[in-house]
Formats: sequence, C-alpha cells, structure tokens
Amino acid sequence: MKTRLRHFSLMTAFGGPISAVSSEPIEIPADFHPSAARVARVLVDRGVKGPFRQFDASTKTARDAADALGVDVGAIASSLVFLADGAPFVLLKSGSFRVDVDILRSVMVANVVRMASPDEVRAATGQAIGGVSPVGWPAALQVLIDEALRDFPVLYAACGTGNAVFATTFDELVFLTGALSVTLR
Repeated sequence: MKTRLRHFSLMTAFGGPISAVSSEPIEIPADFHPSAARVARVLVDRGVKGPFRQFDASTKTARDAADALGVDVGAIASSLVFLADGAPFVLLKSGSFRVDVDILRSVMVANVVRMASPDEVRAATGQAIGGVSPVGWPAALQVLIDEALRDFPVLYAACGTGNAVFATTFDELVFLTGALSVTLR
C-alpha cells in the first residue's frame, strides 16, 4: 500500500520540530499483519513516515525489539497500560528500565496505580500486550511520555502486534498522542 502525503513542517509545544513528511510514497509492507497494517495506516494518515518493519521473531519485549533492530534498548518506546484509581492510561517509556510504580502514583496523584491485566490492556487499546502502539485505540486515553526517551534521536515503538514496529521521534510521539512529558527517575 502506498500513500502520498504533502510536505509539511510542525513545531511541537516543546519547541522541537516534528519530522517533515516527504512527498515520496510511504510504504506499508504488503505482508504486514492486518492489525499492524491498520495501525500503520493511522500513523501514515497522521504524518508518520516510519519506516515500518515486521519481523519473523517476536519484538514483544524491549530487549527483543532492540536485538531485532540492532539498537540500544533505551531507544525502544514501550507503550505500557496502567490503571490509576481504576482509570486506564498509557505510559510511553524507555525500554532501558522498569517503572517505579510509587513515582508513577505520585505523578498521577492517585491512591492506587497498577499495571493493567492483559484483558484490561486489550479493552483499553484494542491491542495485546507486547504490541500496544501509541495510537489506534478505540477511545482516547491519557498518555504520559518519559523524558528519558529524549536521549535518542530515533525511537522505535510497537505497531499493533508483537512483531511489528515503526521508527519515530520523541517530538513525534508527543504530537501523535498529546502526551504529558514526565521524569520517572
């Protein structure tokens, strides 16, 4: 599938540029899983140019994705679903560390914060754990993004399945999700 987009330039609220979209056709691999293709179309429609990649091996964990891509695990933007006092939200975080739930609870000003169960993740995002993309959900969710992701000029995030990813940037993720930037360490 090829989609032609016009060139544009945006600045985020944080002052950084969004990567410019080329007028060249953007390739979504023909053999993409239907769920990955659906998410990729949402991303392309929002101006993401990728590239989009699908692997034979799993990229469900940050380590698996980093190994498949040949990048630092910190450049993997993991999309994790949590519940704060029962309400789902998504945290986009660097794959290089585990989340301290006490810090997250403080950031969310919540009494109880916990990781969502697999069923809760699917209900909130329409996607399975290990393949949660930062877009393409059935309804809008609050999104936080970890400042540690700014350390990498190119990030990789899941594209709707446990073996598909797309390339992006910190500013592009903020633009796509409306995420609030937070420091988690």
